[in-house]
Amino acid sequence: MISVLAQERLLGAALGSLLAGVVVFEQRRSIYKSINHYEPQPTEPIFGRKSRQEFTHVWNKSVDTTFGAMIEYLSSRGW
Repeated sequence: MISVLAQERLLGAALGSLLAGVVVFEQRRSIYKSINHYEPQPTEPIFGRKSRQEFTHVWNKSVDTTFGAMIEYLSSRGW
């Protein structure tokens, strides 16, 4: 059977390890929260709403310029 002194030492080591684990865990959690607190402003994606609208406008303008004469000709012939 294990002596009372050895039991107290094992209990102290176990409780000390548990306390050290809790302290380390709390420190890491607080460090992570302080780092994670910084959130940069969200930037517009490469093909965001504004970029898509500009692209759509340029595309429609180029289609009108390219096929405008052909559409007028076909319209005059009754197509």
